[in-house]
Amino acid sequence: MSPPLPLTYVICDVFTDRPLTGNQVAVFTDAGDVDESLMRPLAREINFSETVFVLPSQAGGDFRIRIFTPRVELPFAGHPTLGAGWVLARERHLQDVVLETAVGPVPLEFRRGEDGWRGRMLQPTPTVAPYPQAEELLSALGVERSLLPVEVYDVGPTHVFVRLGSEREVAALRPDLNRLGSLSGLVGASCFAGDGDRYTARVFCPWVGIAEDPATGSAAGPLAMHLVRHGAIPPGREIVISQGAEIGRPATLLAIASGTPEAIADVRVGGAAVIVGQGQFTL
Repeated sequence: MSPPLPLTYVICDVFTDRPLTGNQVAVFTDAGDVDESLMRPLAREINFSETVFVLPSQAGGDFRIRIFTPRVELPFAGHPTLGAGWVLARERHLQDVVLETAVGPVPLEFRRGEDGWRGRMLQPTPTVAPYPQAEELLSALGVERSLLPVEVYDVGPTHVFVRLGSEREVAALRPDLNRLGSLSGLVGASCFAGDGDRYTARVFCPWVGIAEDPATGSAAGPLAMHLVRHGAIPPGREIVISQGAEIGRPATLLAIASGTPEAIADVRVGGAAVIVGQGQFTL
């Protein structure tokens, strides 16, 4: 009988430079020999919001990744992509990494600035549509209205945005997660407030088994795009998004949408990360 296969992973806290904050992700950095049937059970066992498996490239990038929540596989997600890139860049001494995802290649760059290392990814540009169940969504969130149109952005995962009047209203949210989960066509419901270049957000994801996400990179880029499209900020302005404080995992995300309100040219999301541990399965 052959000995058990050790499967090692790295734990990275993303969109933070302080351990045990931000959004954690487990990254299996050498998953080429991991049987596909084990990926979702491993993600369920670790039980982070996402787990990443790094595989050999198939389409000219540096690596291919697959992303799993405890319940489903996602075609793309922000903090797992940045976290996997961060881990690989540290291990392989790289400053630029292209990760192949199910929605296409995602280029990442890692640079040191005055406040330390930061990563930034060029995300797929989302498609946008009005959300057809807006009234039901607002009722499930326990709010009366949104200060901007309630629209759904598809960047692989789909996020709908609700703008509230103040950070206090965002902090006070107590959504009915069962009612939220019964609505269709979503991965996340992002409620936000702020102005200028500073915003606070909370993102609820019962559709994929996550009550509230500490830091949602796949929603940060669409949020910048939403604000540009509706004239709240000019194109090319970087916004700072605070998320996760209400669940004890404060995070900071940076996002830029460039182009024009009528034609967004590109969407970039960035932040810091910190490697906090590693583990091994013997299966």
